[in-house]
Amino acid sequence: QLQLVESGGGLVQPGGSLRLSCTASGFTLDDFTIGWFRQAPGKEREGLLCISKSGSSTNYVDSVKGRFTISRDNTKNTVYLQMNSLKAEDTANYYCAAQWTVVQSPCVMPWGGYWGQGTQVTVSS
Repeated sequence: QLQLVESGGGLVQPGGSLRLSCTASGFTLDDFTIGWFRQAPGKEREGLLCISKSGSSTNYVDSVKGRFTISRDNTKNTVYLQMNSLKAEDTANYYCAAQWTVVQSPCVMPWGGYWGQGTQVTVSS
């Protein structure tokens, strides 16, 4: 079965950190651009960052710049989202998506491909 599975979410206090993982099964991520998205209740889905096949990344949201970092480990078939200095407004369901591409760089936010079910992040004291 071809799927993406996110993990690493949970409850964290403001100012804390979490690292989310996005692991593929049934296919390898080497030929895919990967993006992290989030969606809070009552809000539209928001594309956060993407990472290219070559490992370069792009951040699309000013509010997470300097706090969130995307990385990939193809040996583990996993992409990570490191989130630091978390704020209450970061509370959302976070999910990843993978889009097959021939382009090494730059990355683009996936618009199709494979999507995970998400992992909930709650930032609260």
